Amino acid sequence: MSSEMNGAESLVRTLIAGGVNVCFTNPGTSEMHFVAALDKVPGMRCVLGLFEGVVTGAADGYYRMLGRPASTLLHLAPGLANGLANLHNAKKADSAIVNIVGEHATYHIQYDAPLTAARRARFRRRPRLGARAAARVAHIDARELDLRLAAVEH
Repeated sequence: MSSEMNGAESLVRTLIAGGVNVCFTNPGTSEMHFVAALDKVPGMRCVLGLFEGVVTGAADGYYRMLGRPASTLLHLAPGLANGLANLHNAKKADSAIVNIVGEHATYHIQYDAPLTAARRARFRRRPRLGARAAARVAHIDARELDLRLAAVEH
């Protein structure tokens, strides 16, 4: 066995060394190196879930029942978004979870595939509102707000 390891194997070994020995997963193709590492490195139990909400809920439940941290492997940013409700609940319960979220290969990001995470630079800038203006905005409906913002931008 070679002493060399890749980043995925290093992450699995780091998790195990930190007391995390179970990973609830809903992987896609971009996470295959990590899935291979879960299989290769002894000491980590991999549990496949068919939806990110199941995976994050299972990790939360694992901590609540056993008092031991779990990890999750989620498919890209939309996978993280699918699991956020349960991660919110886990935070409120002080559950210990390590979330690992995949990303496209760096050379693939330029193609803006449907599951690519939104980048801040892609959003249209909105004017900043002061605290008093924000309080007034809270009392108007969304359509009126859009009209006001359109007037400010032009």
